[in-house]
Amino acid sequence: VQLQASGGGLVLAGGSLRLSCAASGRTFSNYVMGWFRQAPGKEREFVAGITWSASRTYYADSVKGRFTISRDNAKNTVYLQMNSLKPEDTAVYYCAADSRLRVALDRRSYDYWGQGTQVTVSS
Repeated sequence: VQLQASGGGLVLAGGSLRLSCAASGRTFSNYVMGWFRQAPGKEREFVAGITWSASRTYYADSVKGRFTISRDNAKNTVYLQMNSLKPEDTAVYYCAADSRLRVALDRRSYDYWGQGTQVTVSS
């Protein structure tokens, strides 16, 4: 499956952004979808994940209550709504697809990756 992330940009602290990840090539609804991020000099970390049916979502503690992951299987797209952004949210954000049934926090579980979109939050 091919993934294309978009929606990043520059925003002031406290602002909002919505990231999108469009999938193509295989049956999108067969995949668990996740969002990860990587800040300069740091490892790529799990941000949020959603099961194929959207029945369950998972979040890193650092974004709980501020970020919301959702998906539209009819549009082959997964979203990440980011509110109350902080400077520490600055990173390149990646979407990823996993053919397993459960959301994994380990990036090594994911089979396909998008190219990343830059999010910069200024104070």
